[in-house]
Amino acid sequence: MGCEKYKPTYILIALNVAIYIAGAIVSGDALTTGDSVILQWGQVNLRVFQGAFWQLFTSMFIHASIFHLVGNMLFLFIFGLRGEELFSLQEYLGIYLLGGLAGNLLSLVFGMRSDALFVSVGASGAIFALFGACVIYGRRAVRQSILGALVFAFFLFFINVGPGINILAHLGGLVFGLVLGYTLAARRKPDHQEKIRQSYSTAIPF
Repeated sequence: MGCEKYKPTYILIALNVAIYIAGAIVSGDALTTGDSVILQWGQVNLRVFQGAFWQLFTSMFIHASIFHLVGNMLFLFIFGLRGEELFSLQEYLGIYLLGGLAGNLLSLVFGMRSDALFVSVGASGAIFALFGACVIYGRRAVRQSILGALVFAFFLFFINVGPGINILAHLGGLVFGLVLGYTLAARRKPDHQEKIRQSYSTAIPF
C-alpha cells in the first residue's frame, strides 16, 4: 500500500526548500521572504478574488522565513513518512494537495470577511491534512475507537494556535485529512487490517 518507491515526502521537502532558496535570491535575504514574492505567489485574498487563482496552490510552497520553513519541513518529515506507509502515492498526494487547498479555501472565504488584505503562506494546511489522515486512519483501519485520535488531532491543532498563525488553513487541512483518512480506512479490504495493525503498533502512538 505504501509509496516507498517514490518517497514523495523527500521530494516535497526538496521542492519547498528549492522554492524558498529561489525566493531568497529574488528577495536578497536568506532569512525572510520579500514582499514581492509573497504578494505574487502567496495567498493574498483580495488578489485571488481579482483572478489570481494560482495563489491558492502556489502559497503552499512559499514560506515567510527560514524558521517557518524549517518548522514545517520537520513536521512534514514526521507525518509524511508515516503517510507513505499507509497510503498509495495517489492518495498521499491527494491528501497533501487537496488538504492544502481546503485550508486555503477556508482562509479565502472567512479570512476575506475580516481583512480584505488577508495574506497566507506556508505548507501548514497540507501538513495538517496529512497528520489528520494518518492519525485517524490507523484507528479506523483496525476498527478501534477514533475518539482518542480526534482528541489528539485537535490537541495538536490548539497548541499550534498563536499570533501570526493561519488558524483557518490549519483547521481546513486537518478536517479534510480526518475525513479523507477515515473514508480511505473504511474502504480497505479486511486482509489489509492486519498489516496496518502491525504497522500501527510500532508507529507514533496516535
